[in-house]
Amino acid sequence: MDKKSYYSGTGRRKTSVAQVRISPGGGAIIINGSPYEEVFPRLIHREVVASPLVLTETMDKYSVMVKVNGGGITGQSGAIAHGIARALVRADESLKPVLRQNGLLTRDARAKERKKPGLRRARKAKQYTKR
Repeated sequence: MDKKSYYSGTGRRKTSVAQVRISPGGGAIIINGSPYEEVFPRLIHREVVASPLVLTETMDKYSVMVKVNGGGITGQSGAIAHGIARALVRADESLKPVLRQNGLLTRDARAKERKKPGLRRARKAKQYTKR
């Protein structure tokens, strides 16, 4: 590791954007000033957030500071995981193959489809009446 005090990465998912900074430390994950256990009460979202650190076995090596906004909790947890993975690659290039293999460096491009004219939602049409 260099003499740099932190490494940054930006993660995106749906309409959420996460600005992530990792620095050498004890493994705390702070999201918008609160511990991630408070921000994400569901276990599945906590697992998604911690997945890049768990896969690379760097949970106790880095402390993570995150600013996230936009979207809901699922989009935010995915954006944070994407940002942590990008920051880890900046910190240590040898982690890239593991993160790439598990799909954490690829931005998940799925987003809500726009509503089309003449339809109720993106694809739902009005009910057809024969008589």
